[in-house]
Amino acid sequence: MSGTTIRDVWVELVRLPAQPDLHWRDGLPGPEPERTGGVLKIRTEDGVVGSAPTPRGVIAADLVERRVRDELVGQDALRREWLWHRMWELDRIEEFPLYFLGLVDVALWDIAGRLAGLPVHELVGNFRDAIPAYASTVTYGSIEEYLDVADQCVERGFGAIKLHAWGDVDRDAELARRLREHVGDGFPLMYDGSAGFDLADAVRLGRALSDLGYLWYEEPMREFNITSHRWLAERVPVPLLVGETSDGSHMNIADFISSGTATYVRTSAIFKGGVTGAMRIAHLAESFGLRAEVHGMGVVNQHLCMSIPNTTYYEALVWGNPIVTDPSVGADGMVRAATEPGFGDPVA
Repeated sequence: MSGTTIRDVWVELVRLPAQPDLHWRDGLPGPEPERTGGVLKIRTEDGVVGSAPTPRGVIAADLVERRVRDELVGQDALRREWLWHRMWELDRIEEFPLYFLGLVDVALWDIAGRLAGLPVHELVGNFRDAIPAYASTVTYGSIEEYLDVADQCVERGFGAIKLHAWGDVDRDAELARRLREHVGDGFPLMYDGSAGFDLADAVRLGRALSDLGYLWYEEPMREFNITSHRWLAERVPVPLLVGETSDGSHMNIADFISSGTATYVRTSAIFKGGVTGAMRIAHLAESFGLRAEVHGMGVVNQHLCMSIPNTTYYEALVWGNPIVTDPSVGADGMVRAATEPGFGDPVA
């Protein structure tokens, strides 16, 4: 048997501490208490282990035990494309959670990088060695606190800020206006609605963001209905960033693009089928001259940012006051390419 044949697959359960006091908008749940996370592990015959973390360890362990292990054991870990399609076949029966669908692919890319002695971004194809990060805020209590946090973000080195606000069209529009006045016309600002609006309010807020020169308008509505996003795109000039949580990887994103809704699309390892799925979306968007912005923090998404030519920022969550953020963001607001084989140790 080949040394890259998969010998074992399991989920190592880990205790995750309670999350900091954060939420994305009014109406959404707050921070999770201490919980059970997990790390998917795939070991080859030669003993190389690839890893992929998940905050949902119990669910991942159940799926691996019931369905995934038997599909993977005996397969060649380097057949990533075939195994990516195999996971989609299993999804037809299991309806995998979005955060599970790409775990196997991430672990397989980790194995490939370790075997090659290269970081994954070099194995995929390196485009850059560093990328600017934007400060992606949690929801704060008042406009004054947001402005204080914005000052801290600029002092920390961030050259762009994205708002997660309250989900109230009038309050959010006023916050967007005040922040624009505070930082000036030349400072890049984005807004994320966390799917808080219907079409009417999404249009109202979108027009305000257009007048204020916001760089993008992200997920104002739930992403089940592409037609409503087309109607929104027809009514507001601000560029829409779409497809963050929509199911279907590049297939669903293709419909968002063909309907004329997108200036930017979302891609990521966690929601779009791992590295393989994320790169499919990036190439699809590039073929239409669109940007594919990587959603979320973490090592895997940092590697994606280094490999995708049509992405412009790394998303660094900012929470607390005084602010806390991703330590991989340098004092100059940049994230630099990793040099360790695979995704490094441990993958995070």
